[in-house]
Amino acid sequence: MSEYLGIIVIVIVVALLALGGMFFLYRPGRKAVPPPVEAPEVKPAPEPEAEKAAPEEEGTTTTVPPPVKPAETIIKPEVEIPPPSAGRMVRLRSRLARSQSALGKGLLELLSRDRLDDEVWDEIEESLITADVGVAPTQVMVEELRTKVKVLGTRSPEEVRGLLREELLKQIDPELDRTLHVKKHGERPAIVLVVGVNGTGKTTTTGKLARVLVGDGKKVVLGAADTFRAAAADQLQTWGERVGAEVVRGPEGGDPASVAFDATAKGIDDKVDVVIVDTAGRLHTKTGLMDELGKVKRVIEKKGTVDEVLLVLDATTGQNGMRQARVFAEVVNITGIALTKLDGTAKGGIVISVQRELGVPVKLVGLGEGPDDLAPFDPEVFVDAILGD
Repeated sequence: MSEYLGIIVIVIVVALLALGGMFFLYRPGRKAVPPPVEAPEVKPAPEPEAEKAAPEEEGTTTTVPPPVKPAETIIKPEVEIPPPSAGRMVRLRSRLARSQSALGKGLLELLSRDRLDDEVWDEIEESLITADVGVAPTQVMVEELRTKVKVLGTRSPEEVRGLLREELLKQIDPELDRTLHVKKHGERPAIVLVVGVNGTGKTTTTGKLARVLVGDGKKVVLGAADTFRAAAADQLQTWGERVGAEVVRGPEGGDPASVAFDATAKGIDDKVDVVIVDTAGRLHTKTGLMDELGKVKRVIEKKGTVDEVLLVLDATTGQNGMRQARVFAEVVNITGIALTKLDGTAKGGIVISVQRELGVPVKLVGLGEGPDDLAPFDPEVFVDAILGD
């Protein structure tokens, strides 16, 4: 019995101890302490490894990318200083003589014959017509020569050459005013309008004329109003850059009159001496070429005065060029003629026929492909080149 009593006492003591512990653990006001949270394991970042070249397989080559090309630098052409206009034709006389002397030598030979019958005079007339002198001027020249030969009687080479020189000069008319009217009007520039069909060398003549004027000390602005020929504006831009002349251009296929107006305005703002406007030789619109040229001229005259209208003619086209000249003369008041490609033909007589037809002087002649082969026309140098030394 006493043993059971001892066990009961022990159980009671253990129960009291358990209740006391729970009392202290869960007594009011005591906050539960959360179990500690372990920090996540941080793995060290891997150290950067040097790029390893791919192992080359036997018999193969590693392809290396091409190096990047540096940006190209656009280098503008160096501005040139062209020679002045004075004496240009004298310097180019030998070039002119090479192509024209056949005409002069043929005429001198015919006129120097012992007997000048009708057959010989027919040959002389044919030679002049073939050289594009024109039928009417040829008949006048032949009649004058026949009369003088009869009066003089003798025909030494010197006399024959003198007679022919005198007659050619008379037909070319050295008294015509061949001055290029490029003098400023106070603060306003002189304006030159260049007209002619495509293929005659119109844009090239415009660029060469800029060189002539720059060589004479003038400041020039170029207007690329031939907007219907893609290469025309680029070509004129190149000419302008070579001599330091600014070029005003518009969008391809744009309004030519608008470009001409802007070029004139630019010339006024920059106080230049001369504005040269290159016009179209043909149009791809319903508007006729001649109507467009008339419009260009009228629009320019809202800002300034058109001092020169130069018609560019190809010396090799002969009487076809004469027909072109007549059409242009009906629309714009042509003041002068620029005759191109005179170095490559023996048909220099077109100088006489075109002047007689239009009543307008030849003011400029193109005597080669070089940039400075455009020269003011000198009748005496021209005739002497035809007749040779």
